[in-house]
Amino acid sequence: MNSRLQAFLDRMVPRLADLHKLSNEAYWRATTTGRSEDEEEYAKLKADLLKLYADREAFAELREMRESGAVTDPLLARQLDVLYHNFAENQIDEADIEEMVRRETEIEGRFTSFRALIDGEPVSDNQILDIMTNEKDEAKRKAAWEASKQIGAQVAENVLSLVKFRNEIAKKLGYENYYVMSLQFQAIDPQELFTLLEQLEVSTREPFARVKAELDAALAEGLGIATADMRSWHYYDPFFQEAPELYDVELNAYFADQDVVALSQTYFSGLGLDVQGILDSSDLYARDGKQQHAYCTDIDREGDVRVLCNVTSNDYWMSTMLHELGHAVYDKYHDASLPWLLRQPAHTLTTEAIAMLFGRQTKDSTWLNRIAGVPAEEAQAVAVDLHKQLTLAMLIFMRWGLVMTHFERDLYTNPDQDLNTLWWDYVERFQLVPRPENRNQPDWASKIHIGIAPVYYQNYILGELCASQFLAAMERDLGLASLTEEPRVGSWLTEHVFRVGSRYPWNEMIEKATGQPLSPEFFVKQFVNA
Repeated sequence: MNSRLQAFLDRMVPRLADLHKLSNEAYWRATTTGRSEDEEEYAKLKADLLKLYADREAFAELREMRESGAVTDPLLARQLDVLYHNFAENQIDEADIEEMVRRETEIEGRFTSFRALIDGEPVSDNQILDIMTNEKDEAKRKAAWEASKQIGAQVAENVLSLVKFRNEIAKKLGYENYYVMSLQFQAIDPQELFTLLEQLEVSTREPFARVKAELDAALAEGLGIATADMRSWHYYDPFFQEAPELYDVELNAYFADQDVVALSQTYFSGLGLDVQGILDSSDLYARDGKQQHAYCTDIDREGDVRVLCNVTSNDYWMSTMLHELGHAVYDKYHDASLPWLLRQPAHTLTTEAIAMLFGRQTKDSTWLNRIAGVPAEEAQAVAVDLHKQLTLAMLIFMRWGLVMTHFERDLYTNPDQDLNTLWWDYVERFQLVPRPENRNQPDWASKIHIGIAPVYYQNYILGELCASQFLAAMERDLGLASLTEEPRVGSWLTEHVFRVGSRYPWNEMIEKATGQPLSPEFFVKQFVNA
């Protein structure tokens, strides 16, 4: 059976690798240009890739080999498991594949080319964030927030139709709905996930309420309003997923005159991780027609790793650059001798963990001193407030993540319910932000993930837990006080995480690296019980 599987892989993997590369290149062109012909080419190639995974005869052969239990070579058995799940989740009719990809591409294209309007003038996402960060005028802040939601009204009907279409596909494959199906193919048990989310909700409820009350008081005073009048547009981003600067530290000031890209290169070089080639291949600055978000892509699993950003000189984009380069070094430093199928992260949540681990560094006093050039005395003086700021950011993000995960679960369970109200029910419950008076708009649809990155947000939450667990393991193994200018960090991560790739299932990999399966205890210790 080993030789039979190897022969199957020799036939199939080159075809997969070729389409994988071509579709990634097309996606890169589409998101960096916004051209409709590039979006169409990406849609075609993505559909071709999914059709290959949908091959019923190939899937039947995989299933037969898997159920036989006769594949004895561990590396072959792991490839069989990975490929089986890729095929299983795509046993979809070709017409359905083409339709799903067409709908997803159309929605993403509208997000890519969309520019919000304020008083009839187009504004970028960065301009909206600037208004929400710096503007004192109530009317202008509210106008910017409402502008950020305009895309929701434009795409809501399309997104909802796509949700129902995904559910139809899942039911054809024997699943209750698309959400349940997606979690299964991500090797995540829904009951275990929501049990863990409940633990997080309970453990962060009181700490979050406390810091949010402190934050509301500070923001309200600065805006000249009553604390009871705080609404969504009084925070620093449209979804209240980012932490405003609350404590006696002005992080944006540290980067106002800095070359964010150069600082990123310097930091990773100090860890023994070379990112210059990645930066040379990347697209890092804003322009018309380009997607306004950020992502990392491994084009071919052969070393062509790229990052898309829209960098400006502030803490948000400094942290985002570190985050995306975290993804990138995970992709770059895999073991090239691994089979192509295993030259990828163990799981989405593990690559998010690495990205988040690095994205946190702008709130580390040693990092600010050695990388950003903040004088040592000043950096040390703000060290306590930096940790408070990071804790605030973690609590805000986790509570926001609870909104997304619960809303998305309920969206796929019953897409015909009152989603506009449901969205604000969860915002009020988990983020403690009152809903705007007399507003009945599909604000949920303005979050790009719901349309084009479905059933993904739990990986951010689990990734934060994993980041804290990786950090605790490095502190234990290496005796570190900081992740700055320490090549042993790069070596530890390369040995225990990057080079391992997808050789093992994700929780087995985490256990091998840290000594135990994924647990919330390290996150709670770092940010709740610190």
